[in-house]
Amino acid sequence: MTQEKLITEEETDILQEIMNIAFGKAAADLAEIINIFVQLSVPMIALVKAVDLPDYLKHEMKSGQRISIIEQNFWGEFKGSAFLVFQSGAGKELISLLGSDLDSSFEAESVEVLERETLMEVGNILIGACVGKVAELLQDVVTYSPPRVIVENNPNDAIPQSLFDPSYTAIVLKTLFCFNERDVNGLLFLVTSQESIGWLKQALSAFMEQYE
Repeated sequence: MTQEKLITEEETDILQEIMNIAFGKAAADLAEIINIFVQLSVPMIALVKAVDLPDYLKHEMKSGQRISIIEQNFWGEFKGSAFLVFQSGAGKELISLLGSDLDSSFEAESVEVLERETLMEVGNILIGACVGKVAELLQDVVTYSPPRVIVENNPNDAIPQSLFDPSYTAIVLKTLFCFNERDVNGLLFLVTSQESIGWLKQALSAFMEQYE
């Protein structure tokens, strides 16, 4: 099966609508916890060869900017990896959003630990709500690995090429989000494994049959 025919235009439209619902659920869950509105862009879907994924993700980030990535894998019929990408300084902003105050009494090491814990907490909420909603809509159940925070000064080094199977083609689902009244924004990617594509096509067809 060629990369272009892995998923049809109609399937892409259905998947985009499902992702719109799922990303909205993720934003609502996070907004409920931090009591602030999260604005989302329309989800974008792209087919990318796995070997090109690191370059694709780097292209979506601002060059030369310090970034933090929360990575979390998920397993079920719907299987893949989620990447939540924040710009520099987001951790401190998120700490204040979650109701904690940083002052001069905090050691630098303590601040770094708190930032990582906050990023993981926010990542857990966003990724869990989003992936969970996709799975629910497509009649699947997923489990998750613990989230992992990667902090890098340079996006070029943040995602190793060896992370992905070079023989695979992935479906990348992406949305841009920002928090109103705060200078915090980022990107949420879901990268589904090639193993999921056959199941995904069947699940999308079953999803549409509900409305026919």
